[in-house]
Amino acid sequence: MTVSSSSASLPASPTESRSPQEVLERVFGYPQFRSGQEQVIQHLLDGQDVLVLLPTGGGKSLCYQIPALVKSGTAIVVSPLISLMQDQVEQLREVGVSAAFVNSSLEPERQQQIIQQLQAGKFDLLYVSPERLLQPGFMNLLTSLDIALFAIDEAHCVSHWGHDFRQDYRALGLIKQRFPQVPVIGLTATADSATQADIVTQLHLDTPYIFKGSFDRPNIRYRVMPKYKAFDQVVSYVKRQEGSGIIYCNSRAKVDDLYAKLHRQGFKCAAYHAGMDSDEREYVQRRFLNDQIDIVVATVAFGMGINKSNVRYVVHHDVPRSIESYYQETGRAGRDGLEAEALLLFDEKDAARVRQWIDQGERADRNAVELQKFAAMEAFAEAQTCRRQVLLNYFSQFSDTACGNCDICLDPPKLIDGTVLSQKVLSCILRLQQQAASQYVIDVIRGKALKRIQEAGHQHLSTYGIGKEHSDSYWHNIINQLIHQGLIRVDIVANAALRLTEAARPVLKGEAPLQLASPRLEFKPERKSKAPENYDRALFKRLKHLRKALAEEHGVPPFVVFSDATLADMASKQPTHSAAMLEVSGIGQTKLSRYGDAFMQLIADYLQRDPLS
Repeated sequence: MTVSSSSASLPASPTESRSPQEVLERVFGYPQFRSGQEQVIQHLLDGQDVLVLLPTGGGKSLCYQIPALVKSGTAIVVSPLISLMQDQVEQLREVGVSAAFVNSSLEPERQQQIIQQLQAGKFDLLYVSPERLLQPGFMNLLTSLDIALFAIDEAHCVSHWGHDFRQDYRALGLIKQRFPQVPVIGLTATADSATQADIVTQLHLDTPYIFKGSFDRPNIRYRVMPKYKAFDQVVSYVKRQEGSGIIYCNSRAKVDDLYAKLHRQGFKCAAYHAGMDSDEREYVQRRFLNDQIDIVVATVAFGMGINKSNVRYVVHHDVPRSIESYYQETGRAGRDGLEAEALLLFDEKDAARVRQWIDQGERADRNAVELQKFAAMEAFAEAQTCRRQVLLNYFSQFSDTACGNCDICLDPPKLIDGTVLSQKVLSCILRLQQQAASQYVIDVIRGKALKRIQEAGHQHLSTYGIGKEHSDSYWHNIINQLIHQGLIRVDIVANAALRLTEAARPVLKGEAPLQLASPRLEFKPERKSKAPENYDRALFKRLKHLRKALAEEHGVPPFVVFSDATLADMASKQPTHSAAMLEVSGIGQTKLSRYGDAFMQLIADYLQRDPLS
């Protein structure tokens, strides 16, 4: 595990000569800052504490990495996961920055070697876990060093109101007590107003500059489908996708089951959850990062450490417990800025189970907050208006403009008179004594000749067969809408039996008309690529092949060599000399010297080929 120096990318001149713009261009290969980054960096350089709220893929890391290279001393970055530290350090070394991490994955001898290098001022950035940082011996060590800044990544973990609270983060306020003159930056992709305020309080940030960027990820298309025969839906969906994807499930058992079924179908996939040992999880993550498998089926344990830029889709097999969780998990798609998609399979029975789990929590005050958060998640799933507006409004980024890139915008629901349809369902539920779950109700309505129906004598009911003209999935959609509208509730403690509410009475009696959305059973909108429209796709394919070969040679994941977005820009600009290559987004001096010749040679050969070959 060697540590590279940043001297190849930055002049060994006084701090003043290293401007943030120079670092951005020469080291990271970007011509300009994203919105807000420059202001955040300047406040840190001025010694002020900062809180940054930016979406996944929004450029949070540069907000502390660039000041770390401009200021003297070492930046200490607190990160919650070993895998996240490793990925960040790997990517920094690829652009010529001296960085390292200290955690339990290293042998004691290697840890001691890194500590010695740290004391000698060899690192621009050192990544540590909160547990390591707070050890008295390590804290004492830091007091003897020149510390440029402290960065607290995934800062929502510090708050009880956050969706991923971690006890070890709670004590990080000690940093400001021990190092009152060193600026601290907290960074998170998801924090509502209560969590934001708690982060500031818990970290003891001193009148921080707070930058809240747009939570919009315009390249992600949001889709919600009624969950019905979920495995068939998942298979149908992933068969149509290209590239890498993540499928989230709410339990380890579901992860193992879905993985086994997909594996039998021939998909290159793996399972990941907290029940696996750390070596197994590390192996899965490495294979995914190296594009050796296409799909990871996971619980939320496959979380913040996913620093892979070219994930093209995220599927939620089960409904998440909060919009924050959903937003962060879907945010793992499309970090390179190219087109990506988030699909949620939503079933009211799943939602009822989640509400029950939350209700059974030990702390009543916490349960109330969790239920509020989950109610917002349900509202998103049940929305009949632009999903992006619902999502952004939750984070107080109010928008009155539909996005044009979600299922509601691309295929607006058509309202129909649902009075008769709803009466058929409600009447059947009543005649089944409100003791049947949704599938059994559907089987009766469709008039299926099933043994269990015959044994119960339900083929003699007046509602038997009154809806045979529609499919199971059609009626499943209708039932879900009636649940959403409050006419039916799911009784989880009675095997998910459907019960009528008081609101069903006037509809059942024909005293109140009811509008429903025409069930949308399939959704295939045209793809809208966010890549440069004029990039050469044949060349792009060859560039990806070269990237994979170079990644294997250098022992790094392909996206660490160059992101898909960089390759698309390269396929568009087709540079054949160094100055032109530096114009490609994401290519700085170190990557030019390390990989530039191979890519420029490939492009030159491609341009000289026989067009008929």
